[in-house]
Amino acid sequence: MEGVDVTALRGVSLRVGAGEFVAILGPSGSGKSTLMHLLGCLDRPTGGTLRIGGRDVAALSDGELAELRNARVGFVFQSFHLLARTSARDNVALPLVYRGVPRAERRRRAGEALAAVGLGHRLGHRPGQLSGGEQQRVAIARALVGDPGVVLADEPTGNLDTRTGHDVMDLLERLNRERGVAVVLVTHEPDIAERARRRIHLRDGRVERDTGGGAA
Repeated sequence: MEGVDVTALRGVSLRVGAGEFVAILGPSGSGKSTLMHLLGCLDRPTGGTLRIGGRDVAALSDGELAELRNARVGFVFQSFHLLARTSARDNVALPLVYRGVPRAERRRRAGEALAAVGLGHRLGHRPGQLSGGEQQRVAIARALVGDPGVVLADEPTGNLDTRTGHDVMDLLERLNRERGVAVVLVTHEPDIAERARRRIHLRDGRVERDTGGGAA
């Protein structure tokens, strides 16, 4: 930044195992977003080693990294990031387009994913016809439609009222428990973080505390 190197993360060493439910906390500038971008294969580390599913991301081409991201990671964002003129089913099916899944199969799997989050009756609705909580459920269904090993949720309750936010957390907990998908979420809300079985506190680019789980 203007000729000055900014180290977003330093000396961070941890492992997120299959089926874990992890919350990442810390003040602004602590490195939360950078850590999430690394875990989601959106960034590459400038040093150290990052392995996703046992594969070292530094050894992968951009195309291979995109394939790994599509196959292994589901994303849920605070602002939903749904296509406004597209139905809930087609929004959910989008990750399967990049896998080359035939249209009929995409629609079938998207319908099943929406049913799993309680929106089987909203397949044809566009985002503007859905409540905030329903839009976040569509985003969660989109994250799950490709059967990822981990779902990364960046402030998934940040744009929701308290009750709806806890409903979304109930859903994430149920999917984690029933499907065994790992969930890693960034949050500023202590009550949301307390629902995770493991909490990683970042400060100044370092892990300050790692409670409820083991660092590696």
